Amino acid sequence: MSTHDTATIQSTPATLGSLRSQARDLLNEFDAADGLASYYALHHDPRRTTLTLHQGPDRRVDGFLVQCMTGIDLFRPLVTLRLRGQGAASPLIETALAAGRPYLLIVPEALVERLKPHLALSGAATNYILRLDPTRYRPEINALVVRGTDPAGNPRAEIREGDDVAAAAGVNWRSALFAEVYVHVQPGRQRRGWGRTLVNAVAGDLLKLGVTPLYSAAASHSASLELADQVGFVDTGAREVVCEATRR
Repeated sequence: MSTHDTATIQSTPATLGSLRSQARDLLNEFDAADGLASYYALHHDPRRTTLTLHQGPDRRVDGFLVQCMTGIDLFRPLVTLRLRGQGAASPLIETALAAGRPYLLIVPEALVERLKPHLALSGAATNYILRLDPTRYRPEINALVVRGTDPAGNPRAEIREGDDVAAAAGVNWRSALFAEVYVHVQPGRQRRGWGRTLVNAVAGDLLKLGVTPLYSAAASHSASLELADQVGFVDTGAREVVCEATRR
């Protein structure tokens, strides 16, 4: 490799561990803004993860793109990436993403304009990344809440009406430092305070595990932001864009 050469390297089952060690240089695992990317690039199930790195002329990694099959969207792989160099976006996207296939893209807001020449983006929403402040958190007791765990061992809480799960909260992903909490209340069962109660329960269980709960909410979703505030979440100042992306 000459001083002017660059390289794009895609993981295999045998090389994923080594590439993850190199990708770590582009992330701050202690920063909530990098929580999601750190989990998927460094910790997600290796059998469902493909990591692509780009090396600049100095052989240092200046970008990565990771795609993962997740339970969040069974039909679209989740994709996130980080870029340090100006020339990393195009080779990463051309190597890692199939033309015409839709992906669920989650990236920092600041990266969106750099990706538009390479990706067709649709349905974009800007999300606040919120972090639970333990000093604001107060446990809430509700006899309707049934606590448990999901198949991965993460906290889960639900409220049932008969045989139906009327509302549920759980964990989208969890690393050693952070976990992203989700909540879903069935249509017609909102405005009963169930969402807040369930998020409170899951957040409390995560605190007991020594993990900082995160919550992602669209800037336009005032009810979701209010729920998070009531539980004790605070704005980290970080913003991420969630959208469908197709390689141009």
